Amino acid sequence: MSFSFTTLILLTIWINMAQLQQGGPDEKEKTTALKDLLSRIDLDELMKKDEPPLEFPDTLEGFEYAFNEKGQLRHIKTGEPFVFNYREDLHRWNQKRYEALGEIITKYVYELLEKECHLKKVTLPVDATESEPKSFIFMSEDALTNPDKLMVLIHGSGVVRAGQWARRLIINEDLDSGTQIPYIKRAIEEGYGVIVLNPNENYIEVEKTKAQVQLSSDSSDEPAEKRERKDKIQKETKKRRDFYEKYRNPQKEKETLQLYIRDNGSPEEHAIYVWDHFIAESAAENVFFVAHSYGGLAFVELNCCNWVSSSEPLDTSVESMLPDCPRVSAGTERHELTSWKSFPSVFKFFSEASEAKNSSVKLAPTRRSNRIKYEEL
Repeated sequence: MSFSFTTLILLTIWINMAQLQQGGPDEKEKTTALKDLLSRIDLDELMKKDEPPLEFPDTLEGFEYAFNEKGQLRHIKTGEPFVFNYREDLHRWNQKRYEALGEIITKYVYELLEKECHLKKVTLPVDATESEPKSFIFMSEDALTNPDKLMVLIHGSGVVRAGQWARRLIINEDLDSGTQIPYIKRAIEEGYGVIVLNPNENYIEVEKTKAQVQLSSDSSDEPAEKRERKDKIQKETKKRRDFYEKYRNPQKEKETLQLYIRDNGSPEEHAIYVWDHFIAESAAENVFFVAHSYGGLAFVELNCCNWVSSSEPLDTSVESMLPDCPRVSAGTERHELTSWKSFPSVFKFFSEASEAKNSSVKLAPTRRSNRIKYEEL
């Protein structure tokens, strides 16, 4: 068994405290002093002292990994799957390494969306200036002009970005189960236009000193009411996502500030923006949404089907205590696999929904009318 220098320090303190607590009343003052000392120790900073430098490769080749013909991530030399515990007893360093690889995976999936799925990258906001923070989505060439069908894909919360269902599945399983690519390819084969949302890309990070200067100049002309409303949304989003974003920039240890993207500062804002500027403007008579996890919350009031993690066979009806759309089993008990395991059933559901549609009048899609009705209840 091995002990690090940090472990020995903490072990010594705890032994001393145990000895003091066994003493008489005269030792209480010393015990209090030791407790005060412990309360002042930043364990995270202490652990950093034993860490190797947080310097990681910026390519898959640098990590000595590559995707094989089955879409599985494997070590170039050994052929083994990804190993998280690359250095024993250094969880934080291993986590940083994992997230550094995850950022490379994100860029790799972006490339696949453009090269393999032939989607185009569209900048948001649509009227963005050269200097302001920007996001983007991916669209097929016929996304806005296809008169028949449009498919919109939305991932869940966390570190995932456009084109992904679950980063963990991409790294530990394969590209098919962890990305939206199978959905996109089949949708295009069956004549759908496609839009891939990017609801977690809400801000960029810059060094704090530079950001403060930029913020003071950028926000001077913005109405106070709009700024207050935006700040409220951003604070709520930040609170919800802090856990996931803790390791987003593993190679940046400097203090940074988040510059939010105009009208796309939260997943909800992003969904509304894409609806108003793209989906509502599309020519498609039928619009279908595939939303994983948190990405589906905005659409539960529409006619839908929710494939949930369950031990029951695929498509088996599952009872729910919540008044959302009907629930059926995804054929897996793993939440992150639900979108992949329900893949064939989703397209069957869309096909049956199209055939069952008996309205001869095309109604313009609107999200605001639904919201007003909901708020009036």
